[in-house]
Amino acid sequence: MAKKPNKRPIQQVAPVRPAATNDPVKKVQLPKQMLSVTNLCIALCVVCFALYFNTLWNGYILDDIMVLKDNTMVTQGTKAIPELLSTPHMRGYLIIPNDLYRPLSLVMFAIEYQFFGLNPMVGHFFNIVVFAGCVVLLFLFLNKFFKGEKTAIAFIAALIFAVHPIHTEVVANIKSRDELLCYFFAFMALNFFMNYMKNGKMLQLIMGVIVLFLSYISKETVISFLAIIPLIFFFYNNENRQRAIFITAGTVVSTAIFLFIRNSVLNTYNANQPGAPVEFIDNALAKAHGIERIATEVKVLGIYLFKMFIPYPLLCNYSFNAIPKSDLSDIWFWLSLVAYGALIYLAITRFIKDKKDPWAFCIIFFLATIFLFSNIPFLMGAELAERFAFFASTSVCLAAALAFEKWIIKSESNDILILKNSKVLMVLVPLCLLFGGMTMARNTDWKDELTLYMSDVKKSPNDCRLYHYIGTALAENVYATEPDSNKRRELDVQSMDYLRHSLSIYNDFTEAHVELGRIYDRKHMYDSAIVHDKKALELNPTHPTANNNLGSVFLSTGRYAEAIVYLNRSVMLNPNFKYAYLNLARSHMQLKHYDSAIYNFRMMLRFDPKYIDAEQEMGSAFYMLCNFDSAAYHYKQVLTINPNDPNAVNNLGAIYLNARKFPEAIEYFKKTIAANPNFVNAYSNLSHAYFLSGQYQLAIETIMKELTIDKNPRDVPYIALCYQKLGNMAEAKKYEAIAKQYYSNFRLE
Repeated sequence: MAKKPNKRPIQQVAPVRPAATNDPVKKVQLPKQMLSVTNLCIALCVVCFALYFNTLWNGYILDDIMVLKDNTMVTQGTKAIPELLSTPHMRGYLIIPNDLYRPLSLVMFAIEYQFFGLNPMVGHFFNIVVFAGCVVLLFLFLNKFFKGEKTAIAFIAALIFAVHPIHTEVVANIKSRDELLCYFFAFMALNFFMNYMKNGKMLQLIMGVIVLFLSYISKETVISFLAIIPLIFFFYNNENRQRAIFITAGTVVSTAIFLFIRNSVLNTYNANQPGAPVEFIDNALAKAHGIERIATEVKVLGIYLFKMFIPYPLLCNYSFNAIPKSDLSDIWFWLSLVAYGALIYLAITRFIKDKKDPWAFCIIFFLATIFLFSNIPFLMGAELAERFAFFASTSVCLAAALAFEKWIIKSESNDILILKNSKVLMVLVPLCLLFGGMTMARNTDWKDELTLYMSDVKKSPNDCRLYHYIGTALAENVYATEPDSNKRRELDVQSMDYLRHSLSIYNDFTEAHVELGRIYDRKHMYDSAIVHDKKALELNPTHPTANNNLGSVFLSTGRYAEAIVYLNRSVMLNPNFKYAYLNLARSHMQLKHYDSAIYNFRMMLRFDPKYIDAEQEMGSAFYMLCNFDSAAYHYKQVLTINPNDPNAVNNLGAIYLNARKFPEAIEYFKKTIAANPNFVNAYSNLSHAYFLSGQYQLAIETIMKELTIDKNPRDVPYIALCYQKLGNMAEAKKYEAIAKQYYSNFRLE
């Protein structure tokens, strides 16, 4: 008998309905999350501006002069952009055999110059803007790196990066715009690549490749991303292997295009000579060998690591003897070696254990970015520099954020509100206040050159170049603004003391000899000037300034032919050296080589179109060639710059006098006397103009006025001639006798 089915009451189940599109919970949650990230980005920007706002009143300093203030290309404005994109980095300031290709920051400076002129506040403002962009892009990248699950950690890392004092050099020094732009576009590229990995949109990949190229033409530091990008997209964010291959391929393509363009530009200008020696004064490793070099390189790496955690002292320069040479007996070598050995061990073991371990990523990122500046693959232009740590500090800031997560937050919560956790705030706020205070205080050191160097020499009293920097700042910048002649003499004494101290540390320091020679020249102590200029050229025969300075001394001492030899060499070595052209022109003028003088005056005016002396002297050269029209043109150019220049007005009168245009000549001579009533030469010229135009009585009166200012009776013969023309022979004989007596005495003397 078949069993009956067990009848149980059927439970009623509510039908499943699709969620309404106007669900209030959904409407609130998504905008809230988006708004949180946006607000955090704004907060980071506010922090950046608050920390670096006090740099806006700082001036130009260090290499700002080379890349902006005195760069002949940049100061042409936007019209120079094509040239900036097709020439080596330093071409607008000087020629060097081993130059770089970093046009993007120069292009930005040219645009700023076009709209704002030479205004350091503008340069500092845009440095802050770009730095804020770097911080925001770092935050957005880390948020994507953790797939939006650790927004608080990403924010903490970016916040620590924003306040870290080691970044003050990069932000406070306008020249370091290249470093800022490199970082900005590098992390923008990472964000584009992250988007492409997530959604597969080809436009994101293309944009990533383009902005990575922009990073390259800002500065070569981003080349470390050849290792970092595959690491990220094959191991940490590796949802799609094909997309990871495309990202890596795009990175290689961007790198290859940059290297091709770079080499083409540098080879065109013969500026791609990697074998060119690094200056010992800048990098003492240039003369270190064997164990000494290796130990010092390891020690320098240790200093970078130390300053990541204890950013003091911060220095603008690390030249000879700031970092003593190391060997196997140096404890700092062993501490650095152990620290880096531990980092490498941790990176390898943690990565093998977990291919997505964030701590391993931090260490690998740090090692990859700091290795470029370790002096191990090649010697850098500086043994150590805080700007070199800009990229590498990213990983340390991320490691600090991960430490917050592991030892302070201790929570699996992904809520951004974890930032309000009292434990987090108790550590994060004091850290930010400490680092932020150090950053703002350091910014004030960058106010001007003398303030910076004086501050740093106290912290690094054995740095040879710092003493040279102080001596040069006193001798040039401070001296130029000091009107009191006694104080100027005191400044010369002070500057020479600092320069001699520099030489006491390293006697073969070329730049210190060059500056001492320049000061001795200014003090008319020519023998001492020659000694230091020749010593500088013995150390570096291709130094353009030393060649110019020695030529200048020979010009001052009347050795014009010798001067021309050194001055020609100076402009050959540095075709942008405007003062060498001026000295060359003056030397040729003395030798009556007027055509050569005119050529060099023109070259000088290409770099400084408003240099009145060059216009005036070029007018004189044309005058000596009897090319009165050209002479008049240049004197009139002087008057467009300085309408009240009595010399230019007088010279214009002389031109019209020689051209026998007497009314015009008389008008200009009268203007000269009105501007300078004691201008004897103008009275003399005016009397000649009156005489030649037949106005004899006015000529006599003018010479009489001249004699009240200058008792020299050189124009008395004209009085005799005027009286002859007027028929007054008695007066004519009287003044003729006076003139004969004067010239008789003159011949006897």
